[in-house]
Amino acid sequence: MSRALNIDATVADVTAMSAKHAAVISSIEPLLPRGTHVVFMNAKDAATMAQAYGSRILSGAVKRAPWASRRDI
Repeated sequence: MSRALNIDATVADVTAMSAKHAAVISSIEPLLPRGTHVVFMNAKDAATMAQAYGSRILSGAVKRAPWASRRDI
């Protein structure tokens, strides 16, 4: 199983649920127009969270927010 999940929940909700299940997050970002893309530290944590969220796991293509780097010169 992959360490990454797309979940139909807010970043705050995913963070709280991950803490409740002791699942360590590697990275997290909001999806457009809704949802959260989260990468866990290991596949076991991702499997635990996939089970916890059940039908709220998004399958298929999702739209991630563009990453804009800002460079002050």
